[in-house]
Amino acid sequence: MAKTRPGRKDMDSYTIKGTNKIVRAGDCVLMRPLDTTKPPYVARVEKVEYDNRNNAKVRVRWYYRPEESIGGRRQFHGVKELFLSDHYDTQSAHTIEGKCVVHSFKNYTKLENVASEDYYCRFEYKASTGAFTPDRVAVYCKCEMPYNPDDLMVQCEGCKDWYHPACMGMTIEEAKKLEHFVCSECSSDDDLKKPQATFSVSPGADSKVSPKRRKRGP
Repeated sequence: MAKTRPGRKDMDSYTIKGTNKIVRAGDCVLMRPLDTTKPPYVARVEKVEYDNRNNAKVRVRWYYRPEESIGGRRQFHGVKELFLSDHYDTQSAHTIEGKCVVHSFKNYTKLENVASEDYYCRFEYKASTGAFTPDRVAVYCKCEMPYNPDDLMVQCEGCKDWYHPACMGMTIEEAKKLEHFVCSECSSDDDLKKPQATFSVSPGADSKVSPKRRKRGP
């Protein structure tokens, strides 16, 4: 945790203005962007402190949305997906609009109902280079794409791989009615197991984009 600068005082918590919601270090919050036409920024609070004028400040670690990353939004990125970046800032606590929950990818896929304040993170993101950790993930289906939890997939009873209905020539409605599913490879009596392929999630090494880090709020 960062040391407190001279003239600042650490606090255990901050109550979001106009609410009874309490924010502490480790909580995830929604923060008002400079451009109010954009969705709120998401950050993890690292520290709550007050300056010598008694103004509440929060030290935050930003989450990036896929479209804010160097590679941009890609087919396998879910609507509620975020990347935990190495970008830190100190912001006015008054820009906090509310609290949210950033789940692990595994826990998010187990949610029965996804609320507006639910997000998930499966990658850490280095803002200066566009590199991800982990930089490779498993792929599924004939299209060999990483799993997007927003897309319906069906599991083959033979190879246990997961498939998009469209890649199997089915509609989503048809897939929902299936009681059993066997992919074309297994139905042709091909018992050879496919090695688990992976997908590189970082931009190519020849990427020429190198954005400067920027302040994300007032």
